[in-house]
Amino acid sequence: MFRLDEGIKFQMKKNDILTVGELLIDMISEEYDEDINSNLFHKYFGGSPANIAMNTKKLGIQSLLASAVGDDGFGKFLLNHLRKEDIDSSNIQVMDQSTSMVVVTKSKATPIPIFYRGADYQLAYTSQLEQVLLHSKIVHFSSWPISMKPARNTIEKIIQTAKNNGILICFDPNYHSMLWQKDEDGVAYIKSIIRDVDIIKPSEDDAERLFGKDTPENQIEKFLKLGAKLVIMTLGKDGVLVSNGKETMRSQTLAKEVVDTTGAGDAFWSGFYSAVVKGYTIKEAVQLGSAVSAFKLKYTGAVVELPSLEKIKELFEL
Repeated sequence: MFRLDEGIKFQMKKNDILTVGELLIDMISEEYDEDINSNLFHKYFGGSPANIAMNTKKLGIQSLLASAVGDDGFGKFLLNHLRKEDIDSSNIQVMDQSTSMVVVTKSKATPIPIFYRGADYQLAYTSQLEQVLLHSKIVHFSSWPISMKPARNTIEKIIQTAKNNGILICFDPNYHSMLWQKDEDGVAYIKSIIRDVDIIKPSEDDAERLFGKDTPENQIEKFLKLGAKLVIMTLGKDGVLVSNGKETMRSQTLAKEVVDTTGAGDAFWSGFYSAVVKGYTIKEAVQLGSAVSAFKLKYTGAVVELPSLEKIKELFEL
C-alpha cells in the first residue's frame, strides 16, 4: 500500500521516468472560442507523455521518452525541439506515416480536442525499448497508445515487463471515444488494465467518460475496486482528491491565474513524479504537483519554461 505520509522506495536505476506514447503537434488557437471558429492557430510541441518528459527534465529528474513520429516536417520539428531541450531522442521511432496532430481551441475550462492520428500508434516494442524500461524507476503511459494496435501490444508488453521487474506503473486514463475504432469498447479495455496499474490520475472528466456522472468520492472508489493502488483525482478549481483505499486526503488548488488549461494535468503529473523521485511523501508530492500545475496555467501551451522543483516549492511557500 502507498501510505500518504510516506515516500515511495525505488530501486537504484540510472533513469527516473520513462514516458511512453504520443509525441505530436498541438495546434492551439490564438483566440478563446469554444466552437473552433478561430482563424489563427499556432503549433506547439505536444503529446501528454512527451510533455511530462520535458517537464520532469526541467524540474530536475532524469527522463526518457519512447514514441513514434512521421518522417515529415512536423516530425523533424518535434525531434529538433527534444534535442534543443537536451532530451534523448534515440527512443523516438520514425515512421513512414504522417506525424499525429491535435487541434485545440484555447480555453479556460477543459479544452475539447480534435484528433488527427498517424505515426503515434505505430510504436513498436523493441529490444532497445525494453532495455530503457529496465533501467527506469517509473513507467508512465496514457490512453492514447492503448487505443490502437500495434501500440496497444507494445504497452501490454511494457506493463508485463514492469510488473516482473518492480518498476512503478502509472496510467493517465484520459479516454476519448474518438481515439478508438468504432467496433471496440475502449471503456471496457481501460477498465480491464487498471488492475495492473500502481498509480492512476483521472480528472473529473476522465472519470465521467468511464463511469458516468457521480461524486468524486464514488468515482475514486470505482478505480480502487478495479485494482488501482493509489488514485489521484484532479478536480480543477476544487483541487485534488487522493485515496489508497484506507486513507483519503483533499488538497486545495493553488492556481490564482488561468490563461490556458492545455497541459495542466501533465504539469501535475510532472510535479508529482519529480517530488516522489526526490524523496517527498505522497502527500507532499500531491501539493507540489498542484503547484507545478498552477505555475503552468499562467501560460499558453502544454510545455512552459518551468523552474526547478525547489524553486516551485519556494514560490508557492510549500
